[in-house]
Amino acid sequence: MGKFAIISIAIAALSVLLGERVLNISKRHLIFREVGNKHLPNCVALKNIEHGSEDITIVGDGLAFISGGLKFPGFPSSGEPGKIYTLDLKDPNLKPVELRMPRNFDLESFNPHGISVYTDPSDGTVYLFVVNHPQFGSQIEIFKYVADGSSLVHIKTIKHELLHSVNDIVAVGVESFYATNDHYFNNNLLKTLEIVLLMPWTNVVFYSPKEVKVVSDGYHFANGINMSPDQRYIYVANILNHSVNVLEKKKDNTLTPIKSMPLGSLCDNVEVDPETGDLWLGCHINSKKLFLFDPKDPPGSEVIRIQNILSDEPVVTQVYTDDGNVLMGSSVATVYGGKLLIGTVFHKALCCDLK
Repeated sequence: MGKFAIISIAIAALSVLLGERVLNISKRHLIFREVGNKHLPNCVALKNIEHGSEDITIVGDGLAFISGGLKFPGFPSSGEPGKIYTLDLKDPNLKPVELRMPRNFDLESFNPHGISVYTDPSDGTVYLFVVNHPQFGSQIEIFKYVADGSSLVHIKTIKHELLHSVNDIVAVGVESFYATNDHYFNNNLLKTLEIVLLMPWTNVVFYSPKEVKVVSDGYHFANGINMSPDQRYIYVANILNHSVNVLEKKKDNTLTPIKSMPLGSLCDNVEVDPETGDLWLGCHINSKKLFLFDPKDPPGSEVIRIQNILSDEPVVTQVYTDDGNVLMGSSVATVYGGKLLIGTVFHKALCCDLK
């Protein structure tokens, strides 16, 4: 066989390999996916939120905490520091209140991502855990919520080598939590390579003042994380695997895999209804539209509900969809009192009636 023939065969083989890789990436990122609109009645945009409501969590009798203003390369941004809001869902005005930040905190670099709330059973103190990305780094801020003054008191900043690319967090104690890392590498070039090769290298980390350890791994971009009402199970959104993973929490804080639930979408944050145990997920229809933002062809929004996830026959329901003309880039969904609250990566937040 001549040299030219060998080169031709090598080029053909490489072309096939690259073609297969491009097709696989396209499938993982759902870049050809489109969905029709499936709207709900009486949807209204929350006042004063125009630049993101990436994560939302509801505590107690209808008090929602909202993180806003996430900055990420390629996403639209107001250029202002990130903000934390509260929203009383019992108030028909649906007006978020921006919380006053503490003076001893570096507000200019505040870049909030995932959030979680822990209420201390001993005295009722509410602690807010915030994933923060100053200068696109990764650290956890713990605040104490002061309801009377609509403010936050900064308690502690947590940094650790295992918490290098944190996306979301679920608090399990005053200074303890589980967190997801959505990348294995820190270097931007290697992060890109990680996505191209579709390596299942991301993980879940448990943190407490006494120990820090990886407790679950093998995820294609670990994203949202939350816990069942009985605190026995942890749920992790495995976004590029189009699934949510169910793990059992052990006494030593390790996690044992139970099942992987296919969803057919790129689901971001996970919220859990404390009364029913249902999972509510804000999902991305098509990652190409999200990461290569074009206002003429905006990223859409999708909300998925999972009922009876621990049973042999869980029920997955597509509750809401939009093509991006109403709501761009949904990242979280949660419910209270017959209302559905939907947040976004860099757009507004929507509140709809479920019936």
